[in-house]
Amino acid sequence: MSEPVLPTYGTGTIRDVLAAVGAHLGVPGCREDALGLPTAQRWVVLLVDGLGWQQSRAALARTPFLAGAIGHAQLITTGVPSTTATSITSLGTGLTPGQHGIAGYMYRNPYTKRIFSPLTWDGVSDPLAMQPMPTIFERAKADGVAVTSVLPARFEDSGLTRAALRGGTFEAVNDERNDEDRVAKTVRAASRGEKSMVYVYERMLDHAGHGKGTASKEWLDELIRIDAFADALREELPDDTRLIVTGDHGMVDVPEDHRVVIEDEPELLAGVDLIGGEPRLRQLYTTSPDAVAARWADRLGSMAWVRTREEAHAEGWFGRLAPRVADRFGDVVVALRDDWAVFTREVPGEFGLIGMHGSLTKAEMEIPLICE
Repeated sequence: MSEPVLPTYGTGTIRDVLAAVGAHLGVPGCREDALGLPTAQRWVVLLVDGLGWQQSRAALARTPFLAGAIGHAQLITTGVPSTTATSITSLGTGLTPGQHGIAGYMYRNPYTKRIFSPLTWDGVSDPLAMQPMPTIFERAKADGVAVTSVLPARFEDSGLTRAALRGGTFEAVNDERNDEDRVAKTVRAASRGEKSMVYVYERMLDHAGHGKGTASKEWLDELIRIDAFADALREELPDDTRLIVTGDHGMVDVPEDHRVVIEDEPELLAGVDLIGGEPRLRQLYTTSPDAVAARWADRLGSMAWVRTREEAHAEGWFGRLAPRVADRFGDVVVALRDDWAVFTREVPGEFGLIGMHGSLTKAEMEIPLICE
């Protein structure tokens, strides 16, 4: 049986990207560049949501920018869970999931004791209480670096933005399809000050994958557009500015006959108090983790890696697990293998997904790091 792809925290994961940039800019706390990036004083980091290493390599015939860059790209990993909220917070803080505590797509809120989604937040929980560790943007701004986030306008002051990416100037993007405008805003931001750090977020590839799957024409069309956007951005940026392109996770297309529904199987519900996570990585909250893990492992067999939180931590899934955030992660963590998924009727929107992520397969964990 295959083994899970474990994160390479500290030597080549998404948490190391901005930290490496910060090291070149002399940002306090960013002591070394674990990625071997070239020297520069101006940086743009383009994060393409859903850009996995395997998926991007499969589309090189239609994506000339990626095709020209992939030969010198690095293969790095995301963290666990391999999901957007966790990955973006690791990028923004330079911390592992076990340190920053944004523990997945849905997890147990330590304040309300209910299931919580950091992508939508809840209007109640304080983002700075949920994630109080300083971001790299905050430290860079305090050290005189011109920091800018070029993000969709609706993300300004969102809970996740405040938790993961606070610090610097927010440059609102009102039309995400207007790539010419985004290029212009990014170039202006990169030219500010004596040293600059610019973060650009592209989310439409992930949307196409979730709705249509990574094998779809819609997904490929988005990747072709994003490839052209990255190429145009590189052309317009000054020669002294480095462009990094990376992803936050890859994706797996899940067929209809590889879907398990928790509520249809009493042995899976037994002893489970709360269901978190997402279909490719379920986080279960229970007072009897060993018994629940045994039942799930018996039912799913070779379809999943089933671990108690302590076992997953010991294997290095989350990095060092800070006591302050430990109980946000499931007492039992179920990572699906191959192209299987486990659904819950508590989240009916899950049933409309085709492309999914969160688990520890190569397709989900491996992401490219391109530096131009």
